[in-house]
Amino acid sequence: MPTRVCCCCSALRPRYKRLVDNIFPEDPKDGLVKADMEKLTFYAVSAPEKLDRIGSYLAERLSRDVVRHRSGYVLIAMEALDQLLMACHSQSIKPFVESFLHMVAKLLESGEPKLQVLGTNSFVKFANIEEDTPSYHRRYDFFVSRFSAMCHSCHSDPEIRTEIRIAGIRGIQGVVRKTVNDELRATIWEPQHMDKIVPSLLFNMQKIEEVDSRIGPPSSPSAADKEENPAVLAENCFRELLGRATFGNMNNAVRPVFAHLDHHKLWDPNEFAVHCFKIIMYSIQAQYSHHVIQEILGHLDSHKKDSPRVRAGIIQVLLEAVAIAAKGSIGPTVLEVFNTLLKHLRLSVEFEANDLQEGSVNSANLNTSSKDNDEKIVQNAIIQTIGFFGSNLPDYQRSEIMMFIMGKVPVFGTSTHTLDISQLRELGTRRIQIMLLRSLLMVTSGYKAKTIVTALPGSFLDPLLSPSLMEDYELRQLVLEVMHNLMDRHDNRAKLRGIRIIPDVADLKIKREKICRQDTSFMKKNGQQLYRHIYLGCKEDDNVQKNYELLYTSLALITIELANEEVVIDLIRLAIALQDSAIINEDNLSMFHRCGIMALVAAYLNFVSQMIAVPAFCQHVSKVIEIRTLEAPYFLPEHIFRDKCMLPKSLEKHEKNLYFLTNKIAESLGGSGYSVERLSVPYVPQVTDEDRLSRRKSIVDTVSIQVDILSNSIPSDDVVSNTEEITFEALKKAIDTSGMEEQEKEKRRLVIEKFQKAPFEEIAAQCESKANLLHDRLAQILELTIRPPPSPSGTLTITSGHAQYQSVPVYEMKFPDLCVY
Repeated sequence: MPTRVCCCCSALRPRYKRLVDNIFPEDPKDGLVKADMEKLTFYAVSAPEKLDRIGSYLAERLSRDVVRHRSGYVLIAMEALDQLLMACHSQSIKPFVESFLHMVAKLLESGEPKLQVLGTNSFVKFANIEEDTPSYHRRYDFFVSRFSAMCHSCHSDPEIRTEIRIAGIRGIQGVVRKTVNDELRATIWEPQHMDKIVPSLLFNMQKIEEVDSRIGPPSSPSAADKEENPAVLAENCFRELLGRATFGNMNNAVRPVFAHLDHHKLWDPNEFAVHCFKIIMYSIQAQYSHHVIQEILGHLDSHKKDSPRVRAGIIQVLLEAVAIAAKGSIGPTVLEVFNTLLKHLRLSVEFEANDLQEGSVNSANLNTSSKDNDEKIVQNAIIQTIGFFGSNLPDYQRSEIMMFIMGKVPVFGTSTHTLDISQLRELGTRRIQIMLLRSLLMVTSGYKAKTIVTALPGSFLDPLLSPSLMEDYELRQLVLEVMHNLMDRHDNRAKLRGIRIIPDVADLKIKREKICRQDTSFMKKNGQQLYRHIYLGCKEDDNVQKNYELLYTSLALITIELANEEVVIDLIRLAIALQDSAIINEDNLSMFHRCGIMALVAAYLNFVSQMIAVPAFCQHVSKVIEIRTLEAPYFLPEHIFRDKCMLPKSLEKHEKNLYFLTNKIAESLGGSGYSVERLSVPYVPQVTDEDRLSRRKSIVDTVSIQVDILSNSIPSDDVVSNTEEITFEALKKAIDTSGMEEQEKEKRRLVIEKFQKAPFEEIAAQCESKANLLHDRLAQILELTIRPPPSPSGTLTITSGHAQYQSVPVYEMKFPDLCVY
């Protein structure tokens, strides 16, 4: 019962104390005396300067009642405080608030759950009051600590435990709302506060994840669930906290999340981690998304030596964050994301290679295979992240990323790549090549450029084609698939899937547009380079069915997207050259590969003949295919790529009607207006340094006559060199390349570059001019009867017009495939 005083003493007491005493009844069960409470409220509003004294006196009574466990009077005192707080709004309320917060602190410090909940409810009411002026001295450190502790309540009674945790979460929510509305709101974002608030919320959010492991998005909670479920309430509070974060304090709110996930080992499995970062990415302002991505990348760097599953869990979280951020503002982190991911891809391959080496040394190690599989999980997660991120970028940024990744691909014999592979052996280097090309394949997926020059600039095309000559069929497959992604601007590739003889190409409903001037220029400049790589790719001795399918698709896409009449002729020349190479078999290919090339040529000529719709050409192709179906089915893709296909012992005994004949094709195309003069010139791939870089044997051992013919296109300071006298000694030096000096190598490189990139008309004119000059000089030599000392090696027969000049001795040398007309 409250202490009663005599009437004389009561009259001498201050009025505010008498008014406060009167609100307490004789029996606390009767509750607050409303009439006297109205008087106290009127007095406080009329004399606001007395508020601080009223608050101090109420706090004194409350403290005494708490110590004496008079819960009834405690409830009455808090009810009175709440009413006074809601009724009074003036500057004088500041001192009263201090008394109020002191009383709330007393309740929270008590060990009784009911008083703790009561104090929390009063604080939440106070937090919803908007004060007129900011408070420059008030701090909430105690309340942050106390409410955070309540969020981790371990009371034995589940209902009471839940009630205390809900009170703690609501208290944190009140602190957040109160502080972010104050001028000094930055104090709540200090690390010492965030390190308590964020883990407390995540702790309660985690509980629902353990109980409810539902797949898919959860249903929207009702209002009752929000009040009664700690996990739902904690999630709402977490969203509100992040939604109020600004540029300067974003990192302080995110870093405790990493600490919580690390401490509780929630990266493997990572369902809760993914859930948390989805909440973060959707709650923060869009322009701050790159801050979160930077934090994830930094955390990945700090855990680069952790187990593969932990790293895979972090990368999966990054994937989810990037998927959300890519729809909004990504900021300056684009290259940083890819650079970090590629670095970890290299580390993963390095770890995998080291594990394989240790496993081979110590055969008793049973964990090697599981570690390898875990590293593959990491690598696949990185590739998925790179691909998803890249596919959501705008085209101009995607082009930069394509160049960035391509610059990382290591090529044997070069140092142009920027990825550190010093710790990788040959197997590891091959693995990183495959991983990077797979990443590039993901980035280029869905890329649609208006012109092929935009999709395949020279700075990107040259390094891309280099791996296509590697002695690894998987690398070549990836390069071709990347090419298809960039070439296929009308989504025709799915219609061309699988190498086969198409009865009617019109049924495929191929989409195509008129070839623009930029595409025509691209083919004049880079067409020979594309043809060369397709030609050499067909002749690799480790090709499998997929390689031939991709090569066929490459030819078909070039026909659809880039082919004018000139390109069609070049592609047919290429196909005939492939047929001839399979017949002659200078590369000693197996019978399967020879028949595979023949099937590829048949499938492509069937396709191109129907695309250009020349009846005579279609008739010739159809006739050859029909004869092959009856007599040589192994020359058709439907048979050669079938299991247990019967192969011939040789191809030399086959009749000509099984082959596509150049004269027949030229006759059919010439009748339809095509310029077929170049069909009579066999296709010969250019000689470049890529063979050396890609560890392949060069297709020729001597300098091509084309290089010699075009030598006058190289600028020279010495004009006399263009009219140098052609002697047998000069011919010997031109053909014998065993002692070529560095100057000659540079000259050869420039000639090759000129031949690759100069327009065809210019090259043809130069070839004709040089051929005439060579013919005239040889005639002069013969007329002057220059006869060097004879040599037992033999004579050189030179044909000029209708005359044959023999008995011209030559020095002992080799003339492989050299014929001077």
